[in-house]
Amino acid sequence: MSTLPARPLPEAEFVAGALPPARRSFSRSAPEHTGRRLAALSLAALGVVFGDIGTSPLYAFRECFHPDHGIAATPAAVYGVLSLIVWALILVVSVKYVAFIMRLDNRGEGGILALLALVQRTRRAGGQPPRSLVVLLGLFGAALLYGDGVITPAISVLGATEGLEIASPGFEPYVVPATLFILFALFMLQRWGSAGIGSIFGPIMLVWFATIAVLGVVEIAQAPEILTAINPWHGVRFLAGHGTAGFLVLGAVVLAVTGAEALYADLGHFGRTPIRLVWFVAVFPALVLSYFGQGALLLRSPEAVQNPFYLLAPSWFRYPLIVIATLAAIVASQALISGAFSLTHQAIQLRYCPRLTVVHTSRMEIGQIYVPAVSHALMVACLLVVLTFQSSSQLGAAYGIAVTGTMAITTVLFYLIARDRWRWSIAHAGAIAGLFLVIDVAFFTANIVKIERGGWVPLVIAGAPFLLMETWNKGGRLLTAKLDSAAVPLDEFLVEIARTKPVRVPGTAVYLTHANTTAPVVLLHHYRHDKVLHERIVLLSVLVEDIPEVEDRTRVQSEALPDGFYRVQATYGFMERTDVPAIVQRCCRDFDVEPADVTYYLGRARLVPTGSTPMLRWRKRLFAFMARNAASATDFFSIPAEGVVELGAQIEF
Repeated sequence: MSTLPARPLPEAEFVAGALPPARRSFSRSAPEHTGRRLAALSLAALGVVFGDIGTSPLYAFRECFHPDHGIAATPAAVYGVLSLIVWALILVVSVKYVAFIMRLDNRGEGGILALLALVQRTRRAGGQPPRSLVVLLGLFGAALLYGDGVITPAISVLGATEGLEIASPGFEPYVVPATLFILFALFMLQRWGSAGIGSIFGPIMLVWFATIAVLGVVEIAQAPEILTAINPWHGVRFLAGHGTAGFLVLGAVVLAVTGAEALYADLGHFGRTPIRLVWFVAVFPALVLSYFGQGALLLRSPEAVQNPFYLLAPSWFRYPLIVIATLAAIVASQALISGAFSLTHQAIQLRYCPRLTVVHTSRMEIGQIYVPAVSHALMVACLLVVLTFQSSSQLGAAYGIAVTGTMAITTVLFYLIARDRWRWSIAHAGAIAGLFLVIDVAFFTANIVKIERGGWVPLVIAGAPFLLMETWNKGGRLLTAKLDSAAVPLDEFLVEIARTKPVRVPGTAVYLTHANTTAPVVLLHHYRHDKVLHERIVLLSVLVEDIPEVEDRTRVQSEALPDGFYRVQATYGFMERTDVPAIVQRCCRDFDVEPADVTYYLGRARLVPTGSTPMLRWRKRLFAFMARNAASATDFFSIPAEGVVELGAQIEF
């Protein structure tokens, strides 16, 4: 082990944290994407990354002609809507996300929290303080993804099961019950992990995209003139000719690009090459063919506007198509649910969320996790949303706000990184980010009118985690500052130990601490009351960096101090998990200590919200409630319960 420099650690959780072995990712385990490996990665990416955007043809085109918009399915309108959808796919997905946003990786990882961490790290590296407004924007963008995680499973599965109505009107009463059953079963399976079902995600989506492409081609062959809808002039003329109604249709057009954020969020799993390859070679062509096929159908039969996707299929194929669509919807739902788990894990490690129970469902892939509290909350919300809205068409009114809000925030963060990290000029960064922001704001504005008809749902869903994350982060910083102000410098404590020479008992005591320059509160509490110390004392602090992973060779640093004290720092990335015993075992080999002789001392504080800390009283109570209900440090840090001693204290906050 190397010598630890005597410097204070950056602020951490008020109960010291830690994390374990680096999460393996598909993209970093091999030096190059070539041959068979590229094919395997591409198939996996097809299943995991593109489920959400891939199931949009179930409802997106149909919703553009919803009666509330007052736009009939005339040939001119069909051409205009198709043009808007195609160019939304080109500009938002192909240009913005695939060509630009995916370049913004935080040590290989993507997603809005990784992007926020990258913005903050870039500013600190340049000697600039973090921007509070940027942090709030990033947190709200992350919170909106929880809203997306509720709406997407509900609308995807509803859109798939509604095919039963098309196959036979007698099945209409069973659509909602079937959707509820599928969603309930899906959430119940989460505890077993996604490894088993994940192995067939790719083949399922391959069949799905091949099916919708073939159905689209068959219909296009009967009206090939529909291909001219790729001309953007049709979209411009549609918007100009329909005024406000045409603009509001953008609120339905955006449904075609939901899931674009997943391309960026899953960057760390697969890398740029497989995602870009699958998008341009398979997904984008299949989506365009499906939308054009639905448009060609409306040119021949305008009455098919009730459900142009399922009416593309011949009657004999509708039941098999329902099965394929339902499987694809399950894949899309699973991807969003797993994304919510990963987002929560990142939030915990970045100190935006209290400790929650995180179950690792795979011995091989650390990134495969299950967060029971999040799973249960999402399940209840999804089932309530289905019972409330009853159809994908009604639910479409609630969809779009979360997606467009996150897209706009991502654009703002892109501009900041382009300026601070890439050193682009204001004109260069502003021109590109400005184009993206105009599109994002147009989509967001068109969705604002949905608030009264259900758009409030994802905002309310997002508001809860945003409030919790911001409260936890602010409260943690204030509490850490309060504890630090009353802390005893470690050097002074060691001088007192050398002077008083307390009784030392055999064994090793490990104290978790958030700083390496002060004596842990738990150690002071123990010493002042018991007047005895172990012969070896390890002061373990864990630093979570705003990078995804830390190289194992630099993970642990230690320093021998006088009188049998050792100062140890373990560093982890925000995508990694904690295993304190693994750190201690590593130290034991160097200190010639038996792991069985180690006792872990943890502190459990009872926060009393009556102090002078500058925070509203109700938020103090909320912070205290979150701290009181956080997962046990013993479980979270994988510490064996039989070796733990907890000492409590009351703190006015």
